[in-house]
Amino acid sequence: MDPKLQPVSVSGERLPLPQAGGTLAPESSRVLRNTYWLLALTMLPTIGGALLGTQLNLARVFVAYPIIAPLALFGLMIGSLFVVTALRNSAWGVAALFGFTFIAGVALTPILTYAAGMRNGGQLVALAGGMTAVIFFALAGIATVTKKDFSFMGKFLFVGLILLVVASLANLFFQVPAVSLTISAIAVLLFSAYILFDVSRIVNGGETNYVMATMGLYLSIYNLFSSLLHLLLAFTGERD
Repeated sequence: MDPKLQPVSVSGERLPLPQAGGTLAPESSRVLRNTYWLLALTMLPTIGGALLGTQLNLARVFVAYPIIAPLALFGLMIGSLFVVTALRNSAWGVAALFGFTFIAGVALTPILTYAAGMRNGGQLVALAGGMTAVIFFALAGIATVTKKDFSFMGKFLFVGLILLVVASLANLFFQVPAVSLTISAIAVLLFSAYILFDVSRIVNGGETNYVMATMGLYLSIYNLFSSLLHLLLAFTGERD
């Protein structure tokens, strides 16, 4: 399970909330538009990283070092997230974000390699992607249309995130399949809620930096996809 940092706002006070039934404030509309464009572009380095990892058969590294390899990757991704945060207000912020999403793509190598060994692995990858897209557009649509402020969810989601990360790291040592599936199921719910929370923050002026907004949504989508794929492979995967 890949980590997700609590999205932070460094832009100052929250902008006035738009009135129900009205249009988005110009600033919120601009941030939301830029965020969606950048979010779409982050899929390119993610796919590139996944393809490179698959071609280099990096999954064998995770098989040979089932604890050290995930922990090293975890540390690398956390470090990359801090770099993105540090550069969020400069032109290098976008480059750093693309670098992080490339690393995240490489991190998908083990589960994609496992899926490739299934008779219906390709279909399940596509299904997980489709389900992720449906969940994202549905929840983003709710947050945008209703303009409801879901910021009250922030503390609960952050606590849930910390517990999920701790459980995921602990399960690296114990390797209990049932626990792993439980973690994935909880992750689906948690990161779905994060999508609602993150889009709501943009709509209501709580996040005005589109690099940070993109990173938050990307992490939700990424973890949602990987968790759904894990569950689909476990319950409906067909071995050759």
